[in-house]
Amino acid sequence: MHIVFTVLVLLLAVAMSGVASKMSPVRLPLPLFQIAIGALLAAPAFGLKVSFDPELFLLLFIPPLLFVDGWRIPKRQLYQLRGPILALALGLVLFTVVGVGYFIHWLIPAISLPVAFALGAVLSPTDAVAVSAIVGKNRLPPKLQHVLEGESLLNDASGLVAFKFAIAAVLTGSFSLWEASLSFVVIAVGGLAVGAALAWLLSLGRKLVAQWTDDEPAIQVVLLMLTPFAAYLVAEHIGVSGILSAVAAGIAMTYTDSGPGSSAMRLQSNSVWSMLEFVFNGMTFILLGLQLPSVIGLARADAQQAGDVPVWHLFAYVAAITLVLILLRFLWVWLAYHLKSFKLLLQGSTVKPVNTWVLLVTSLSGVRGSITMAGVLTVPLEIAAGTPFPGRDLLIFLATGVILCSLLLGSILLPLVLPRVPSPVESMREREERAARLRLAQAALEGLERAQNRMRDGLDDDAEAVLTEVSAGLAKIFRNRIDAESDTREVAARADLHRNFERDLRMAAIYSQRAELRRMRDSREIDDDVYLSLLRDVDLAESWLTGSLVSKRNPMH
Repeated sequence: MHIVFTVLVLLLAVAMSGVASKMSPVRLPLPLFQIAIGALLAAPAFGLKVSFDPELFLLLFIPPLLFVDGWRIPKRQLYQLRGPILALALGLVLFTVVGVGYFIHWLIPAISLPVAFALGAVLSPTDAVAVSAIVGKNRLPPKLQHVLEGESLLNDASGLVAFKFAIAAVLTGSFSLWEASLSFVVIAVGGLAVGAALAWLLSLGRKLVAQWTDDEPAIQVVLLMLTPFAAYLVAEHIGVSGILSAVAAGIAMTYTDSGPGSSAMRLQSNSVWSMLEFVFNGMTFILLGLQLPSVIGLARADAQQAGDVPVWHLFAYVAAITLVLILLRFLWVWLAYHLKSFKLLLQGSTVKPVNTWVLLVTSLSGVRGSITMAGVLTVPLEIAAGTPFPGRDLLIFLATGVILCSLLLGSILLPLVLPRVPSPVESMREREERAARLRLAQAALEGLERAQNRMRDGLDDDAEAVLTEVSAGLAKIFRNRIDAESDTREVAARADLHRNFERDLRMAAIYSQRAELRRMRDSREIDDDVYLSLLRDVDLAESWLTGSLVSKRNPMH
């Protein structure tokens, strides 16, 4: 009963964090509200305590979040930007482990070098979701957004693998660079292969189930939800990266599920994944907030572990480590850019000057999040029987502090710096979407004409007149969409005006339908099952309308 109560409280806290972020007069990222609510729930007034199992956390929260990120990330952009993504996800992780490791050991001599490397490794993964929460969706330049998303997908695995090697070095007292490098390749490639293979097999299984169950969408959605967990568990069982397996399963799902499929299944799965993404992301930060009072309560003991220093030194250590992480990231991006420019110069190509503001935004976007928290909490309690792991509580305190500090710095500085970053008037995505909408409207007209010619055979004059009337009405809608993408400003403006009027009138009709449905339900003219069925039809019509007819004015309420 206690577990059920705790879960319900956490779900309520996630919902209330969204309400608080919308109503707050000060614009702050959602994760900060969630951390604050978690800390409030852990205060003596509420006394909510959650027994935190990091392995269970990794299994329940991380695979589905990485899976859906891999599913939604633009695959062409991921391939085209593979150079900078791999430079950040692999090269920067190693650079961070070494640089931050030596800095932490120098700053806090009580932390041995292998332990400092372990802390540097667990601090290397970044959280693109937290960055989006800070700056808002589609606020970053599209190319930079894709790079950060790709980096966040891959450096979770590289950082945690490096973390495991560092912990193993602490436990065994030995480390082989050759063995670690070979093991990393095997673990990474194996995880990617397992995830892609499982995505294909499970997709094939869902197609068979769809045939056996008359394409019942709810069953397929449940099976789809199990895919990231299956990918993670199978990969971990055979000793490869479960995180990379979940990522690969999400990326492969785009291609394994590319058939016609069921529109109802796609609608339901998108809704379910959007809800789960919000809940799981919220719970990770609320759980972090729940750990804060206990972590801060250990500050005095941590200060003794750090060499019997004043407690306030611990907070100075957190700030110093966070700044070094930002500086190392800035230096790595700067070096990577200039190495690429040097290569272009050797090839005789034109080199654009580096934009310092872009480098600064990239550096500040290295916000730490849930992977860092989950990783540091997996530090073992003991090296051997009766021998505690050196400085475990101190590591947890420093990692938690860096997460909070990076979130705060990003929340304050990114909104100030981002407006100085040049952004294209029309992004590649917008150009492609506009061209695709134009081609879809043209394809619809061609399909209407073919269908009208096919259906006209054998009809009498009255039926043919009705067919012509219906076809003309539909064709007018698609011609207006073609006009809206016209290069002629007057034609496009008139089409936009037509589209806006059409949208508002259709929305007014939908609102009237919904009100009438409620009236008939309340007056007992229709029963609840009829009400829910018709209400779903009206809601789908509104969903289609808001998704296909984008208004340039404020929608009606």
